Amino acid sequence: MARAAKADASWYEAVIRALKDNDVKLIVYVPDNVLKPLISAVHADDYFTAFTAAREEEAIGIVCGAAMAGLRGIVLMQTSGFATLANVLASLAVAAQIPVLLMISERGTLGDFQIAQAIVCRTMRPVLESLGMEHHTMTRLDEAHFIVDRTIKQAYKTQAPAALILSPLLTAKRASP
Repeated sequence: MARAAKADASWYEAVIRALKDNDVKLIVYVPDNVLKPLISAVHADDYFTAFTAAREEEAIGIVCGAAMAGLRGIVLMQTSGFATLANVLASLAVAAQIPVLLMISERGTLGDFQIAQAIVCRTMRPVLESLGMEHHTMTRLDEAHFIVDRTIKQAYKTQAPAALILSPLLTAKRASP
């Protein structure tokens, strides 16, 4: 894993490499500051088709439809957007065994001052677990590619949706000591 971390200078480069390694070409997102470097990078790369959805439920529907047509995609969102998804995940992605992938920038933890973000953050993992959705939290650059790669492979092999959670431990800009 150390080799992968050296090859990728940032978390989003590790994610991009894992997406390409697994033929994930469709990127549907609701804008988010944490995800901005990943969103900018996929827009700059002709390999990907990337566009904004009005709401997270719409993004899930688009990626589920693409999956049924044989195109692999992922939905990018932040924690607060996840709060709107229980119904569409339960009634579409989980029920129909569609391997939709979610990447969620985790907000509401590690000093985030917004109470609404904190409340949703506390409910996100229990909702994923109650839906039986595989989910993994990425906290370290040296593990980022491995976690994304294996989660994508598992989702497609098991025909089940899965979520990747981007911890601020991975994505936050830190001041030098």
